[in-house]
Amino acid sequence: MNDLVPSGSRIDRGALERIIQRAAELQAGERDIGEGLTEHELMRLGQEVGIPPSYLQQALLEERTRAVATVEPGIAGWLVGPTQLAAQRTIPGEAKRIRDGLNRWMTESELLAVKRRYPEQTSWEAKQDVLSSIKREFKLGGRSYQLSRAKEIVGQVVQLDQGRAHVRLVADLTNTRRAHLGSAATLAGAGAIASLIGVVMGVMLPVALAPLGLGLLTGLAVARRRRGTIERVQVNLEQVLDRLEHGEIETQPRVEGPRQSAFVRIADEIRKTLGP
Repeated sequence: MNDLVPSGSRIDRGALERIIQRAAELQAGERDIGEGLTEHELMRLGQEVGIPPSYLQQALLEERTRAVATVEPGIAGWLVGPTQLAAQRTIPGEAKRIRDGLNRWMTESELLAVKRRYPEQTSWEAKQDVLSSIKREFKLGGRSYQLSRAKEIVGQVVQLDQGRAHVRLVADLTNTRRAHLGSAATLAGAGAIASLIGVVMGVMLPVALAPLGLGLLTGLAVARRRRGTIERVQVNLEQVLDRLEHGEIETQPRVEGPRQSAFVRIADEIRKTLGP
C-alpha cells in the first residue's frame, strides 16, 4: 500500500472529545467508586490513565466553580437571581505573587477589607471607614465599586504547575437577595392591606383590588431589578481576572512609603476625578 494514502479517515475535534470522554467513562466504570472518590483518589486515577496532575487539578477547580454558579431553582431564583456568582481563570505566574497582587487590588482599588485568611484562600468584605464610604458614594477614581455590594468576596489561588496558577473568585450576594425580596414583599403586602380595607369599606371590587395589583407589579419590578446588580458584579469579577491576566495588577512586592492622611487622600481622589 502506498504510504501517502491514509489508512483511515481523520477524526475531527468534536468526535475526538467524545471518544476520549467515553473512554474515560468506560475506564471509570471498571472501578467500584461507591458514592464517589476523594480528591487524592481522583488524582491517583488520573495518573493511572495518563492525565497530568496540573490539568486534572484545573478541571477539578473549574468543576467546583461551575457548581457554585448553578442557577437556583424556584420562584425566588427566577425573581432575584442566584445568591452566589463565580469567575475563574488560569493566570501565568507564581501563586504567591498573584495572591499578594490580588489582595492589594481588592483592598486598595475595590475598597474591600480582609475578612479571613487561609493558605490558598482569602475572603474580603466592604470597608466601612469614612474615606471608603465617600469614594463609593461619589464614585471617585472613575469606578463604581460593585464588589463592595457583596456580603463577601472569596478569592482562591492554586498553583497548577511551575508557570500557571488557577484563580477563582466567588461573590456572596445573599445580602442583596434578602433586601430585594424584603422590599418586594413589603410593597405587595401594603397593596394587599389597602385592597382588604377597600373591600371591608364596601368599595367596588375592581377599584378595591387595584392597590393589590399595583403592589404586586411594583414588588415584581423591585425584585427583578436585582438582576442588574448581578450583571454588574459578574462583569467586575471578570474585569479583575482580566487585569491579572494582562499584567495590569502589580504582582511584584513593593516598598511602602509613609501613609498619607485620609484628608490628603480624599483631596487626591477628587483632583484625579475632576482632572487638571
